[in-house]
Amino acid sequence: MRICLLDTIKLTNKTMLTISDVVSISRGLVKLELSDDPDSISTINKRSEAISSVCQKGLKIYGITTGFGDSVDRDVSVEKTMQLQYNLANFHGCGLGKRLSPVVAKAVMVCRVASLKNGYSGIGLNVLNRIVELIDKNIIPVIPEEGSVGASGDLTPLSYLAAVLYGDRKVFFGGEIRDTADVYKELGIEPVIPKPKETLCIMNGTSVMTAIACFAFNRAEYITSLSARITALASLALMADPGHFDDRIFMAKPFPGQRKIAELIRKDYSGINYKYRIQAPYSIRCAPHVIGVLADSLPWMKNFIQTELNSTNDNPLIDNQTGDFLHGGNFYGGHIAFAMDSMKSAVANIADLLDRQFALLADHKTNNGLPCNLTGASDTSINHGFKALQIAVSSWTAEALQKTMPLTSFSRSTECHNQDKVSMGTIAARDCVRVLELTEQVCAATLLAFSQAVELRIKTGVFKECDLSDGVMSLKKAVLDIAGFVYEDRPLDAALEKLIDHVVKQNFSVEVPVL
Repeated sequence: MRICLLDTIKLTNKTMLTISDVVSISRGLVKLELSDDPDSISTINKRSEAISSVCQKGLKIYGITTGFGDSVDRDVSVEKTMQLQYNLANFHGCGLGKRLSPVVAKAVMVCRVASLKNGYSGIGLNVLNRIVELIDKNIIPVIPEEGSVGASGDLTPLSYLAAVLYGDRKVFFGGEIRDTADVYKELGIEPVIPKPKETLCIMNGTSVMTAIACFAFNRAEYITSLSARITALASLALMADPGHFDDRIFMAKPFPGQRKIAELIRKDYSGINYKYRIQAPYSIRCAPHVIGVLADSLPWMKNFIQTELNSTNDNPLIDNQTGDFLHGGNFYGGHIAFAMDSMKSAVANIADLLDRQFALLADHKTNNGLPCNLTGASDTSINHGFKALQIAVSSWTAEALQKTMPLTSFSRSTECHNQDKVSMGTIAARDCVRVLELTEQVCAATLLAFSQAVELRIKTGVFKECDLSDGVMSLKKAVLDIAGFVYEDRPLDAALEKLIDHVVKQNFSVEVPVL
């Protein structure tokens, strides 16, 4: 059950969050609260009480009265079960690398609550309330990106969330990085004292890779639509045959996303019917087929991510009816890993597509009469237009393509061969974000170059401004208002940074989602 009151989502153990919810909560656009629904509270409390019962009876249950991982054969006395939970967070404090941004780190917290509120884990209600409180007060754990193999979940990065709950390590707060203990003291917050299994509940899950995947999906969805409009700009500038996007072609190969991309490009022609050659090169003619791969894949990727988001992905689980402890492997991040590996491949192919379109338009041998390198200067002997930018786009594209090697192929046996098959889902998600960043740079560069190319056609009277569709006209105007038409050679880095910012913030209006 999902209960929304204005800008607030109230979580019960039945609530199904969406990718959009995670992004909106993390950006502070929507408030998250735990519902006071009695059934939900009872479910969470009942499984937490089951753990207390285990300790009282002295039963051997993984992570409660045993060591962790391959150390499962070590018995832990009831008296040491609390210290065991502290130790789990402590010895995983070995993360390195760049930090997750505060927004993504907050998404990690949202994803962890989305999983733990289901009630199968045995987490205490007070811990869930504390995570939600920290989200609300923007007290966000500083989480290093590196150190997870994606099974048993995201142990090392999630240890930073657990440690912050206990008053340790560092947090983002008030625009600064501060000691958690100092922030707690300042705000009168008491550290959580973990009960048996609670640290394992927090750490033994896929919430870091899932949080990153939520933002990756949001960016990929936008790139899908934006690249269709960029392709329309390129096709218009080249004066390619709009028949390449005739719906009859795509009815004969009826992938819905591919067909929709062709429709978007076709709409942006707005009746213009200039012909370049009978058949334009593949980077124009096959653009719907390239972009369509991502468009048709986004629905199943969304399903994978949202299923993982709302799943219980730690171990062991507790059956609410029987009280049985179920030892399994729901912490394995294979679905997120596969989605991220697939997404980065499809996104990098869009970067490659736009790079090839840029090559066509920059080269006077293939650009159908446009100035060499799309220069707007009258003196072409000393001005080189977009020559260097086309080289830069090739560089960014090459790096994006290099990162398409699937991380799921790099499973490494680790932890005394207990974790002998792992997903590498978190690294796949991080690589996917890098591919998205590079592709957004390619989008910004081609937006500028192709807007310039269309403007050159207008300046030379090949077609008029009023011939353009509203979408193309408004996009071209917005781009050139931000970056300026390039007459004489000038540095473009500042203009590109502004355009990238607009792309990342999704300020250019396009139809999202495609399907």
